[in-house]
Amino acid sequence: MRLRALLETDALGLALLCGEDELDRTVHGVMTTDLRDPSRYLSGGELVLSGLAWRRDAADSEPFVRRLVQAGVVALAAGEAELGTVPDDLVVACARYRLPLFAVHESVAFATVTEHVVRQVSGERAGDLAAVVDRHRRLMTSGPTGGGPDVVLDLLGTDLDLRAWVLSPTGRLIAGSKTGPRLPGDVCVRIAAEHLAAARSGRPGPHRVTLDDRTTYSLFPVHGDGSTAPTAAAAPQAAQPAHGGHGTPASPEPRDGRETVLSDWLLVVEADAGDWAEERLDLLYGVTQLIVVERDRRNAARTVRRRLAQEVLELVQAGAAPAEVAARLRVAAPVLVPGLGAAPHWQVVVARVDWDGGGAEGGAAAQALLEEILVDPASTGPEHSDRIAVAHTGDEAVALVPLPAVAGEHDGADGRGLLADALLESIREPLTAGLDGDGRLTLGISAAVHSAEGLRGALEEARHARRVAAARPGRVCAAGHQELASHVLLLPFVPDDVRRAFTARLLDPLRDYDRRHRAELIPTLEAFLDCDGSWTRCAARLHLHVNTLRYRVGRIEQLTGRDLSRLEDKLDFFLALRMS
Repeated sequence: MRLRALLETDALGLALLCGEDELDRTVHGVMTTDLRDPSRYLSGGELVLSGLAWRRDAADSEPFVRRLVQAGVVALAAGEAELGTVPDDLVVACARYRLPLFAVHESVAFATVTEHVVRQVSGERAGDLAAVVDRHRRLMTSGPTGGGPDVVLDLLGTDLDLRAWVLSPTGRLIAGSKTGPRLPGDVCVRIAAEHLAAARSGRPGPHRVTLDDRTTYSLFPVHGDGSTAPTAAAAPQAAQPAHGGHGTPASPEPRDGRETVLSDWLLVVEADAGDWAEERLDLLYGVTQLIVVERDRRNAARTVRRRLAQEVLELVQAGAAPAEVAARLRVAAPVLVPGLGAAPHWQVVVARVDWDGGGAEGGAAAQALLEEILVDPASTGPEHSDRIAVAHTGDEAVALVPLPAVAGEHDGADGRGLLADALLESIREPLTAGLDGDGRLTLGISAAVHSAEGLRGALEEARHARRVAAARPGRVCAAGHQELASHVLLLPFVPDDVRRAFTARLLDPLRDYDRRHRAELIPTLEAFLDCDGSWTRCAARLHLHVNTLRYRVGRIEQLTGRDLSRLEDKLDFFLALRMS
């Protein structure tokens, strides 16, 4: 939107103090701040709202304005509530740097201005997106009844008698011939796992897989960057994709192939392509390019949701006021929960992809995986991620998942929303194959929160849960918020040398005594703690007289110098037994 439009909106009550010649500047975002130097949180194109709490005297105005201009800010709106009027020194500084300055009347809340700007900007983005989606839809249209990947696959069936399907990297069925049989879910998962393993091995494609010694499938990757598919003659060089698979333009520098293979769709043909003529192979590679158009359309449709998630994430991480975050969520809700107008609950899911020996940042790969993982595996087609907004920064991807009033719409959801075990159930097998012994995917899931005030805590909760998952063995691991309520989550983070020293100091004297005297002090200690220190219950469990139990506990205390009537000593023994 243009700055000029702000003045034309009477409800905002803005007054222009300087910069009349700059009103055709385009606003791409809005930020509220009272930091003396907010430049690190600015990316350019913002309207900055400030209550002027940073201003102690007139000398502060010039450096503040200079930093805004250097960060690419398009205008400044200063509130009148704090000082009554906007100081002249700020007006002079803005005029000097040609930065438009607005006064915000004390009766107008910053949240009102924020919500108006975000709604207008998002509406313009949605208009641009609609044009992109319409263009791609026309490219995929086949006749008056519409088109898409299903039509292309139908043509393969009718013209070449080839049954074919399109799968996601996790084995979700995206498209299939309308007239042919549906590929069973367990077969989809096995094929996806075989493909990822073959692609990671560097074997030339198309890859061929025979399941249960009966049916052979030929597997053609569908790259998500619009890159040219290989011809049959070039097929041996096509096993490793050279560019990113996330719907973004190809980077001048090739991205790590370990990451891109995790985001490629897959064209599955029920046939053995090993002895096909070059013409037929070229035709199938051409089909993958038609399907790439659908991938591009899908990724274009995600642009608005990704941007909304990025904006919310940046606000939450910057410690923005809950009212400002809530304004962004009100804009996001109609996009993520169409028809409902608002999402009563939100969950945060954090994902990270790490590679042995380092490598490129894995945030983009984690983003693409999260966008796929959070789709119900039972759904088909490319359109079922409309309620998933995923942002990424560096090595981490963060998903903002709305939970409508009736939870359970997502796989693995009950009244509490997404659950870690259910989320992993259908993706562990293929993604473990895709990570191929040198990569890891870890996920953390927060509890549901009811408002913008809870999002910062939910983000930290999801990050803690992901660190718990990272401490577990396996290539694909997840942990949920339920696991953060126990002391057990601390144990994986204890260094091995500390763990060994701690347990040796407490338990080695008891183990030595048990070996020499067959006294069973360790089992007695475990039972005593399990019975919460109850002499009668512990004696009954061990089939001992209470006096015999008292003798053993006394021997434990004598050998270790601890007192089992003290809570601190009980806790130390409990942790030592858990870590041993």
